Amino acid sequence: MQVPRPLLAARSLVDSAARHSPARLAVTVFAGVIGVFTALLLLPQATADGTGASVADALFTATSAVCITGLTTVDTATYWSTWGQVVILVGIKVGGLGVMTLASLLGMAVSRRIGLTQRLLTASETKISRLGEVGALLQVIVVTSTALELAIAAALFPRFLVLRETIGEAAWHAIFYGVSAFNNAGFVPTAGGLVEHPSDWWLGAPILLGVAIGSLGFPVILDIWRTGKAYSHWSLHTKLTLATSAVLTVGGAVIIGLFEWNREETFGRLDTSGKFLGALMAGVMPRSGGFATVETGAMHEASWLFTDALMFVGGGSASTAGGIKVTTLAVMVLAIIAEARGDRDVEAFGRRIPRESLRLAVAVAFVGATIVLVSSLALLELTGEKLDHVLFEVISAFATVGLSTGMALPESAKYLLSALMFVGRTGTMTVAAALALRDRRRVIRYPEERPILG
Repeated sequence: MQVPRPLLAARSLVDSAARHSPARLAVTVFAGVIGVFTALLLLPQATADGTGASVADALFTATSAVCITGLTTVDTATYWSTWGQVVILVGIKVGGLGVMTLASLLGMAVSRRIGLTQRLLTASETKISRLGEVGALLQVIVVTSTALELAIAAALFPRFLVLRETIGEAAWHAIFYGVSAFNNAGFVPTAGGLVEHPSDWWLGAPILLGVAIGSLGFPVILDIWRTGKAYSHWSLHTKLTLATSAVLTVGGAVIIGLFEWNREETFGRLDTSGKFLGALMAGVMPRSGGFATVETGAMHEASWLFTDALMFVGGGSASTAGGIKVTTLAVMVLAIIAEARGDRDVEAFGRRIPRESLRLAVAVAFVGATIVLVSSLALLELTGEKLDHVLFEVISAFATVGLSTGMALPESAKYLLSALMFVGRTGTMTVAAALALRDRRRVIRYPEERPILG
């Protein structure tokens, strides 16, 4: 069958854009996907009362779903109809797999192979440096995500039955929570969410595990899949991700647990089991999960501040988590340690980290901090709220976490946070590369001279 000329021209244009600027094309397609889901949520049948959602609420929810954030302006369980919740769930799944990754999977299903264009786009989205690894990574993404989502759903299904839900309701809620947990989305299809069951480990444990694995990143899962338990054969990226994630999780659980342990508004009213579950949630969920067993708005301001730091760091690279990523933090901390020791090289686990990685880590952290600063100033003006509330909401949106203090948002603030979620999901450096007018290598290098620092 002959392919129409307009389709050939469009395909040629996409191929050219993918080769010359895959990051820019990825951002454009991602925005287009959000537009499609916004249109679907604007339909009257998407809301429970059939009146239709406002543009601001539809855009905010669609962006939050595709960017797997979990922030909401309306209650997911009561405001949206079953059809609207299905749209949100599909948006979470698309956002979790990655738009370019999904396109590559569809292309592979049709043509039985992955073309250069799809490899370039997928590599841009998943941060894989070797194009030959794209096929294996796609298999890991599909198998891991689907298997873990189903496993979480299978663990939750009997619990919902015990809570006296019908078989249909239990199956739907189990699947929704399974997809939302592994993809670090934070959306809850039940009224009250996990706050209604703060001491229920049967509900909390599978969701915790799904969020933790999803936040590691597919490259880490691929590496462990290939090498098994052979720790010595793990890549430096895998070791840094696992080690830093463990430190942040334990540190977050201990510190926030100490702040909230005896506060009646949060952990103080719970039994010991509920307190430990809440503390573990506090260590894992700011990494981008967005679930909570207590009201975040009732927590101590010190807990908010420490949660801000955890949210800003986020999870692993090329994962379903947001933030500047744990390896970014690890590289900067290792550089500080090397400087304090007087070492010329930044080293970890018997490997030397190149200077380019440190430069990129500093750039990602600085760009992220600048975005948070500017957005916080803007949101302060738009809402008139206190700085601690505003800073929490901004970082939660930028890091695609989904935790919220419950601050009321005017429509202008909804658009601002939607843009923040988009930037946070596509990546600060990806957006910077997509907007760059040129990328050139200098032939002439100037003489070196050190300025005075510190």
